[in-house]
Amino acid sequence: MQIKLFMSKNVFSIDMDDKISIVKNTFEELGFHHLLVMDEGKLVGVISDRDLLKAISPKVDSVAATNKDLATLNKKAHQIMSRDPICLDDTASLRDAIKLFNETNITCIPILNIDNQVVGIISWRDIIKVLAEEGFQSLS
Repeated sequence: MQIKLFMSKNVFSIDMDDKISIVKNTFEELGFHHLLVMDEGKLVGVISDRDLLKAISPKVDSVAATNKDLATLNKKAHQIMSRDPICLDDTASLRDAIKLFNETNITCIPILNIDNQVVGIISWRDIIKVLAEEGFQSLS
C-alpha cells in the first residue's frame, strides 16, 4: 500500500522566522499536531505541538502571566523546531513508514515528491486509522 494513498495532503507550513505566537495560534485554529517549517520553499524542520508546549510558559494564557512568560511567545520557529526532518518519498509504502516510526523517535513523516517538494505528511495517528480500517491486512 503506497503511503500517498493515506497521507494527509492538507499540510500547513510556517517560515523559520515566524514567532512562536504564530505557531501557537496556528495549532489552536487548525487543530494540527505538526507544522512544517520552510525556508525559501525548502523544508528545513518540523514543530510538533509538544515542542511548542515545551517552549512556552504554562502561564501564557492566564491572568498570572508576567512579561517574562509572554516573552516566550517572541521566540522564533527555528529555535524550537526539529531540524533536518526524516522524510519519505511519495512512492514509499505504509510498511516503510511503520518501520521508520519504530526505528526513530519521530511522530510524523513529511512526504516529498521526486522534486523534493512537500506533498503530504503522515503521522502515527494516520497509521493507526489505516490499521483500524483495513483490519490489519497486508501493508506492503
